[in-house]
Amino acid sequence: MLSRKQIQTLFISLNDRLSQRGEVGEIGIVGGAVMCLVFNARQSTKDIDAIFKPAALIRQLVAQIAEEFNLEPNWLNDAAKGFLSGTFERVDVLNFSHLRVWAPEPRYMLAMKVISARWDTLDRKDVIFLIGLLKLSTKEQVFAIVESFYPKKQIPPKTQFFIEEVLESATGRKKRK
Repeated sequence: MLSRKQIQTLFISLNDRLSQRGEVGEIGIVGGAVMCLVFNARQSTKDIDAIFKPAALIRQLVAQIAEEFNLEPNWLNDAAKGFLSGTFERVDVLNFSHLRVWAPEPRYMLAMKVISARWDTLDRKDVIFLIGLLKLSTKEQVFAIVESFYPKKQIPPKTQFFIEEVLESATGRKKRK
């Protein structure tokens, strides 16, 4: 698991390596790394889901860093790129001399978490946190946000029940039948 401090250390190491090569990189983090690094909503994340450029160079440097810090080779990966859709505001997270790290706005993070349909304990807690952060209290509010980033046909049917259950947990209210 990667803590907030470890993530920052890894990004500093990546910045240093980019600097040595005279290159500039950009990383857009999503998922658990955002919940940990940006919102401080959890202590750690198992890896960093992101999009990045220059992709080939960053992959090469990430492999070197993994070896040096004894990490899994995919500690920084782009597996989440399939969930990125539409346009959203970018929030600057870290700016170093040769590396810029940004994250999507909270509304987009909520939409992405809901659409990814991985509702393990951490994802469920993340959705509850984001609903609270955005001060949402109805499923209509949640789905208005999700549908502003993703086509309605892309939203899994089971998502409706999940959101109702999460809102019940978040607000302490029972859903109406």
